[in-house]
Amino acid sequence: MKRKLVILLSTLYVIFMAILAVYYFNQGQSFKSTVAIGGIVCGAIPLLLAVLTKLQFNLPIVISYLIFLVGSQFLGSIRGWYSLGWWDTFLHFISGGILAFVGVALYERMIHRNAGNEISPWFVFLFTFAFAVFGGVLWEIYEFSCDQLFGMSLQGGGNKDTMTDLIADAGGGLVIACWSGIRTKQKLKK
Repeated sequence: MKRKLVILLSTLYVIFMAILAVYYFNQGQSFKSTVAIGGIVCGAIPLLLAVLTKLQFNLPIVISYLIFLVGSQFLGSIRGWYSLGWWDTFLHFISGGILAFVGVALYERMIHRNAGNEISPWFVFLFTFAFAVFGGVLWEIYEFSCDQLFGMSLQGGGNKDTMTDLIADAGGGLVIACWSGIRTKQKLKK
């Protein structure tokens, strides 16, 4: 059931972005058309993973990811919400939380089941937090690279924008990392 829902939701997002890409291309709005094409690619990631692999998906993470894509690509770039000023920071905070949840899911899949009773809650906290911050750093490297190599302006505010984004990523990751550490500590008491 989860796999079918992931396929359905991802397909709907890809179709929505494809319609927007064609519409904006026909309107001569190349920026919005390019963002929509990026939306097709990003929306296809869970779809391809669901179809091509046997991975079991954490449905709330996939739904959060797709909602994040709507917020960043459709609302932020296409509808212009990034002009609000706080929207970019809000999305970085949310993405830090989503990445931290991905870190929790990876940790739970990668750790040996018998080791779970002996691992420190501080390790879980640190792994989750570091995973979220690392994801934010990779994104900022991507923005910087696009600006330097292709003359884009993804880092609109320069160093201040980058640092604000990284702090927001870290803040979102910190909230979930604290939760994961506390949850691990409670599991160990049982």
